[in-house]
Formats: sequence, C-alpha cells, structure tokens
Amino acid sequence: MKRKLVSIVLATAMTASLVACGSSSSDTTTDTGSATEEKAEESTEETAESTETAEATESGDVANSEKPLVWFNRQPSNSSTGELDMDALNYNDKTYYVGFDANQGAELQGQMVVEYLEAHADEIDRNGDGIIGYVLAIGDIGHNDSIARTRGVRSALGTGIETDGAIDSTPAGTNVDGTATVVQDATIELDGTSYTVRELASQEMKNSAGATWDAATAGNAIGTWSASFGDQIDIVISNNDGMGMSMFNAWSKENAVPTFGYDANSDAVAAIAEGYGGTISQHADVQAYLTLRVLRNLLDGVDVDTGIGTPDDAGNVLSDTDYKYVEEERSYYALNLAVTADNYENFMDATQTYAPVSTQLDSTAHPTKNVWLDIYNASDNFLSATYQPLLQNYDDLLNLNVEYIGGDGQTESNITNRLGNPSQYDAFAINMVKTDNAASYTALLDQ
Repeated sequence: MKRKLVSIVLATAMTASLVACGSSSSDTTTDTGSATEEKAEESTEETAESTETAEATESGDVANSEKPLVWFNRQPSNSSTGELDMDALNYNDKTYYVGFDANQGAELQGQMVVEYLEAHADEIDRNGDGIIGYVLAIGDIGHNDSIARTRGVRSALGTGIETDGAIDSTPAGTNVDGTATVVQDATIELDGTSYTVRELASQEMKNSAGATWDAATAGNAIGTWSASFGDQIDIVISNNDGMGMSMFNAWSKENAVPTFGYDANSDAVAAIAEGYGGTISQHADVQAYLTLRVLRNLLDGVDVDTGIGTPDDAGNVLSDTDYKYVEEERSYYALNLAVTADNYENFMDATQTYAPVSTQLDSTAHPTKNVWLDIYNASDNFLSATYQPLLQNYDDLLNLNVEYIGGDGQTESNITNRLGNPSQYDAFAINMVKTDNAASYTALLDQ
C-alpha cells in the first residue's frame, strides 16, 4: 500500500548504525574416499548455500551499498562545470540515472519560440519599436537542465555569446539598453521586415530561503520588469512551467504577451487555450516509468533493458523515439515533445501513464519490494503535481511499495535525515537538492 508524502519537517538525528552485512556459508566436507559421496555432499552444500542466499536476499539482509540505486531528475554533476560525477553514477553495478535529453529539449523550446515569432510576425512587436524584447526566468544557475534551456533559447534567438566553446548561461540582470556582456542583440527577419531581438532581463529565480526554480520569485520579477519596461516586453520565456505560469497569471495573460515554459504541467497545457504560448513535454510519463522500471529489473535480477527496449513478460516496451540510453554515462534519457496550440489537447492529463508500458506485472513473478524515494522539493510544481502522481501510478503496476519523502528544496539534510534505516528498503531512488551532493546519500549507504 503506497505511503503518503512525508510532511516537510526537520528530522531528528540519524540512527547511528545502519545494517550493511552479507551472508556466507562455511560448511566443511568430510573426505570419505568416495567420489560419488563427495559429489553428493557438494551438491547438498550448494543447494543449502543457495537457499541461505535466497532467504537472506528475501529478508533484506543485503549490504545497503549493494542495493539498486537510481538517481533521477537531477544528474550527479559539478554545478559549476556540468561535468558528470562518474563516481556517483558508478556507485555500484546497480546504479543508473534517469532524466531527459536536456539539450534536445532546449533546442525544441528555442525552436518553438522562433516558430511562434514567424507565425505572428504582424503582431509580435507590441510597441512598434523594431525590437522584439523578451525576459527570461532562469531556474537554477547550477543545474544542468536549467543551463541547457537558457542556452537553447539564446542559441535559437541568436542572443547567446560563446564562452569556452558554449553559450554563456549567466543571468543578464537588466539589459534594456542592450549593453550586457553575457548576451548580445540579434537580428531576425520576419515577413520581409528586420527586427532586433534583445534579452531585456533575466535572473535566477531563487527565494530568500535559498530555494531555486521558485514560482513566487518569478511572479515578483515580472511585476518589477513590467513596471519598469512593460511595453517593451514582447515575449516571456521560462526554464519551467511553474515559473512561467506564475508570470503568466501575474501579468502576461492580461497583457496578451505569449509565455513559453517547460514541463507540460497540466495547468500550463490548459492555459495554451488562454494565450500561454507553449511548453515542452519532457515525457514525464516515460521518465517516471524508467525511474521505477530500472529498479524493478535490478531487483528481479533480469537484464536492465527488460520492459524498456525489449518486451517484458507482460508486453511492456518503449520505442527508440521515446528514450535513449547512453552507456558510458549509465543514463536513460526520455526524449522531449513540443506542446503548442496545434496539439495541446493531446497533453491535457500530465499524470496519465504511457499506454505502451501500462500493463500490470504478475505479482508472483515480480513480488513486492520496498523502495525509498525522495522529491527534493515537495513544493516543486512539476515534481509534485506531475512526476510523483505518475510514479504512484507506476509503482502499483510494477509491484513496488514506495515511500515518498518530500524535501524543502533548500537543504540536503532535510532529506537525508529521513533515511535513518536504509536496511528496511530494497532499493533507492534519489532526487538531490544540489547536483554536487551525491556523496551525502552514498555515505549513508556505505555505513
């Protein structure tokens, strides 16, 4: 039976001792001089040893450091350079990452904005100053996905500046006069007319308590920007729908300014009918499935590709247009889809499981296992309103008893303090507050 999301409270100190032991058999064989008797005794010992191992595994008497682990949504990496943390991704031979193809999705978002400009050339320059001005809400300057989305938009619009071989993703602050050094003015031709494209302002949406991707902060930011240079804002762009919808509801809806987000949250998809410009589906249904499916396969001791690239015993399988696997990164990436006025009605329910992988597994062949899973911020719109409901639908189908832990989005300890006894779980799915902090979790499993 699924356990409810744990309330966001600071936990008491962690339990000091964590069970991390294995089992072995040390039976001795008496030499009778008979080859037949020796073989019989060896066979008996092997059978007994196999039974002991099976019983130990079933009872959870397995080292925590050897249990299946899936990092999801936040890939272990250096928040400054983006370099992957391969120690975390290779923590044990049952460790993987599940996310989405950030670069492919970022390109889609930028392309979606450009296509909107082309389709609305006669109305996009609201004040007729010859400048198409946009503002950009940045989620987390140290998060690879946020970095990719910022780069994708700037690259598509031509406002990006390369630094060390990559588009600079640094917030520009206020840039109404076009003098910022991290972005540049660009030119776009629309229906035979040449326009300047300018990033009027951008900032990381981080609240006073330290939480990033903060929707309330984005709502306040659009209030400040619109009060200062509102008639110059022709487009609002956000690294996610939570911030995008906050800005849409606070200002851009009333002023008929198209707003573009990311995640295809249900409220954002529905808002397309009211003028929300569009969003990107990161195929959350596939991501949630992969998060739990990889654990299911590792717990069952079958090929990790089962029910993913190859059909399982219930017929569940994904296609190569749904995801990709990068072996050297031990990472599964869902592929993204653009959601616009042309197709949004197909994405209205963001919590519906994906039909090709929605068949119930047999509980006899796939017995119930216990999984500990955390959401870095219980207030995060995408994770709490879309990802977790999908996980809760899939955990039933995959016969997994998942305990969901909700963090405060600010401190890793708010989550790790509630992993006091890893030995009661068969597997772990971890969503970090900061991508640098994988060791905060593996240290607990190593004890």
